[in-house]
Amino acid sequence: VSGPRGELKGPLMAALHRPELADKWQQFGAMLRYGTSFPPRLSELAILVTAHHYQCALEWHFHEKPARDAGRNPAEITTIVVTKFHPAALVRELADLGVRDFGESRHQEAQPKIAELADLAATWHFIGQVQSKKARQVRSYVDVIHSVDRPSLVDALAGGPLDVFIQVNLTDDPARGGAQPDDLASLAERVASTEGLKLRGLMAVAPLDSEPRREFARVRTLSERLRAAHPEASGLSMGMSGDFREAILEGATHLRIGTAITGNRLLHG
Repeated sequence: VSGPRGELKGPLMAALHRPELADKWQQFGAMLRYGTSFPPRLSELAILVTAHHYQCALEWHFHEKPARDAGRNPAEITTIVVTKFHPAALVRELADLGVRDFGESRHQEAQPKIAELADLAATWHFIGQVQSKKARQVRSYVDVIHSVDRPSLVDALAGGPLDVFIQVNLTDDPARGGAQPDDLASLAERVASTEGLKLRGLMAVAPLDSEPRREFARVRTLSERLRAAHPEASGLSMGMSGDFREAILEGATHLRIGTAITGNRLLHG
């Protein structure tokens, strides 16, 4: 039996020889090989694999294999596991299995959850809309914000240190989150000149009624223009559970994956 990076040895091979686990491992391997959703029942998976092998499998499924298929270096891609509506216990279980990048999108949920998990060696990404009046609070507990979209928010986040992505609105609806493409240059200058902020690149969400790869290609073109003035802003935060492969084909550096890893959300509100 081969795993994502060659022959399986040690604890993983031993697990294969436990009759009560063999079927589960074969199912898990099939999921990886045939590209179906990642197993959401982490407690069952944890008895099969060590943290190292789980992280290898996670990387293989969500960015290493798609990156190689696209002719890209997998090391260029970070998978952010989105844990919105999931309890701190699940985040801790994922961390024990080797996950280091987590995404949250609701301030009222994220603030106490991240405080509870302060002992983890994790990078926290805020991927939801940020109210200017809550900006300083959000800045205090995250490492990266992916949804900067207006000058007033940039000013409210001043002081850092903080990595930021500018979110692009790919629709004609101004009520949707994100800056209009015509406003990106001035907003990028605002970020670059603001104390404590580091411009990492662009973030986008493909509209539901669109062809994702075409939309991500638009973002890639905008990114190329941005990098002409800000070479360090090379990041592209795009791609979720249903369209991460298309995002990788168009240069994504940060994937935001939720239910394909965590399963259905457990909390509500």
